[in-house]
Amino acid sequence: MRFFLFTFLFTASFASAFGQSKVGAVDIDFIIEHMPELDEVRKNLETYAAQLEVDLDKRIEAYQEAIAEYQREEPLMTIAQKREKQEALAELETELQRFQQNGLKLIEIKQQEFMRPLYVKVEAALEKIAKAENFTQVMKFNPDIVYLDTAYDLTPLILQELNIEIPDKE
Repeated sequence: MRFFLFTFLFTASFASAFGQSKVGAVDIDFIIEHMPELDEVRKNLETYAAQLEVDLDKRIEAYQEAIAEYQREEPLMTIAQKREKQEALAELETELQRFQQNGLKLIEIKQQEFMRPLYVKVEAALEKIAKAENFTQVMKFNPDIVYLDTAYDLTPLILQELNIEIPDKE
């Protein structure tokens, strides 16, 4: 924290010595959360997750059928056949677990893919406003910012640029 404060103060004093610097901040998460396109992103993500769930259910069903088949045929199998079937079942179980783990990663990747256009839109609006208002630096809101003069908060300007209306409660 001290390093961040020192760096910020050093940068601010350095910038004032060689020219005026105007630093603003923006709450990108707040903007994204209020974009109407977010509903479509959520819907697409739910659809994608549901398809993965269907695929997972099919794999679970196939695994359970393989186990039931093994249990029915086990009394008639030789030791070598049992070992071979058990190895095949173990491989099916491993594949099932791998699919579950990869499914979570795939959902995360798909979410990033669906969200990318929203961030691009916010970035374009931010760049336009920062240039128009002569901001030399814009920081993202984070828990480390303890005070920000509302005159340097670009969030309302970006919301206005994107034609997003926020109820007064928020």
